Amino acid sequence: MTQDIPLINVESLGQSVESSTVISEIENACRNVGFMYVTGHGIKDETITNLRDATIRYFAQSDAVKSRDIITRDNYRGYIPLNFFTPNSGSTDADCYEGYKLHFEVAADDQICSNCTLYGPNKWPASQPGLRSAVEKYWQQCDRLTMILLRVFAKLLSTAEAEFLDLFLQPLSNMTLLHYPSLAGVDAELGIHPHKDTDALTILAPEPVGGLQVWRRDDSAWIDVRPPEDALIVNIGDLLEVWSGGYLVSAPHRVVNISGKHRYSFPFFAVPRYDTVVSPLHADPENFNRELIHVGDASHSIWSSNWPDAAAVDRNIDPGFG
Repeated sequence: MTQDIPLINVESLGQSVESSTVISEIENACRNVGFMYVTGHGIKDETITNLRDATIRYFAQSDAVKSRDIITRDNYRGYIPLNFFTPNSGSTDADCYEGYKLHFEVAADDQICSNCTLYGPNKWPASQPGLRSAVEKYWQQCDRLTMILLRVFAKLLSTAEAEFLDLFLQPLSNMTLLHYPSLAGVDAELGIHPHKDTDALTILAPEPVGGLQVWRRDDSAWIDVRPPEDALIVNIGDLLEVWSGGYLVSAPHRVVNISGKHRYSFPFFAVPRYDTVVSPLHADPENFNRELIHVGDASHSIWSSNWPDAAAVDRNIDPGFG
């Protein structure tokens, strides 16, 4: 029996996470698929529309203007040029997108910046003064939804809710504004290569153009992710898979934009504080053998290995696996 992506209404979780029906639906989705469509999320249509419009305006600018805020090795924030990042396994071409990287906002003089250099203020492009407001309104609503969902996962992991949520204070959460040109008629390039997210969970607003695909394990096939218009796409990442000892699954996914249209998206990645160490809370040693993950160290490693001249670090998912 094939597994489609479940549609789950989480509105009741805003008042209580004791709803066994919703919790079991989320558990089944994250156990069997790793993705879910979420309604009742509370993120306003206007907030999503405003951010999409601001994203389109930003990427419509010339490369020269966008490059004023280009990312640097010592600051993982700002403009990412088209075809800049690679999967770094040496096996495929560069990913075919341009982006703008944003992180949890921290003042430059905050003590946590001395503890982990990934923290700091964002770059906000002077050429698009409305972008910051659109991002921050969307971010706040994603953050609220994240905390509601994390309460559910604390329950599923049988861990103390307060202690679990505390791990997401001063988080390394981040967001990427993305623009994918159409690859219609181009077979060699992927918008983003097959990968698993390295966060706890990801929230993504629906993109009318489509192009996102998730790997379905039970019939070894890529399936299109096409949520209802009022639903968000939510998937869990590697951290929740490890925390659950493999009980919950982080699904491989990719983007292939052959629509003939430009594609824009802005995934929000929920990541714990830098000093969080993730290890299985419930593990079957015969079936799950993963090393613990130090969030700060892992985040540094991921960022540094993305650069075109970095040593290869193979984080690809073989699309032929069963």
